[in-house]
Amino acid sequence: MAKLLHPKATAVWLVDNTTMTFKQIADFTDMHELEVQGIADGDVAGGVKGFDPVANNQLEQSEIDKAEKNPLHKLKLKHNPAARDEDKRRGPRYTPLSKRQDRPASILWLVKFHPELSDGQIGKLVGTTKPTIQSIRDRTHWNISNIQPIDPVALGLCRQSELDEAIHKASKKDGAVMDDDARRKLVSTEQSLEMDTEPRLPSSVQGLETFSLSDPRDEGGTGSDEDEKRGSENYADADSFFNLPDDESDDEEDDSDDPRR
Repeated sequence: MAKLLHPKATAVWLVDNTTMTFKQIADFTDMHELEVQGIADGDVAGGVKGFDPVANNQLEQSEIDKAEKNPLHKLKLKHNPAARDEDKRRGPRYTPLSKRQDRPASILWLVKFHPELSDGQIGKLVGTTKPTIQSIRDRTHWNISNIQPIDPVALGLCRQSELDEAIHKASKKDGAVMDDDARRKLVSTEQSLEMDTEPRLPSSVQGLETFSLSDPRDEGGTGSDEDEKRGSENYADADSFFNLPDDESDDEEDDSDDPRR
């Protein structure tokens, strides 16, 4: 499908050189009617030079004449055979400079929550290279300790429809059908942003997550009844436990040692 070249500049030219309504110009240039009104008032596109769609083979003069006579008439873009299959020819995705620093976070999110996606699919979604994806998968990225997973849709790196299509293709290629529980785990962008970040252990204590001071033999309940009975017999009372002497012998020793006696 052919697309209009320079829609804002074309809208400026149509506002200045025709008597069409703002609605007709907005529909033709794929703009909002209030934006076209702002162009007419001089508040929008003040420094934009008008682009003549008739002289540049974008529009027929007869279409402009029909639109000026009939306010309900919609302009039709002139057919251009060279623009056939224009949407299918897509080059590599361009990522603005302001968003390139967010790509590692989106890659980590895709790797974590959608491991079925291949490196090629992730590269097309966020516009990155396979070595970068592999370094994040292997956790060898130079800044991996400071990267937090963020939804690429929330970052504006791809559209939700593109992400859903990639996930559908990946699951179809693997032959796995997503069940109801897996579908419930897919959250929206707003819910993903509201989730708390997962706590991380310092590198000095990694590997000690399962460390415990308790005796595993006690946890399993392997102690025998004989041990319990023997323990209760040996420590029947406090005197036998601490091996305290009898009170009478203590009194006699105290009397003999006293020089006043």
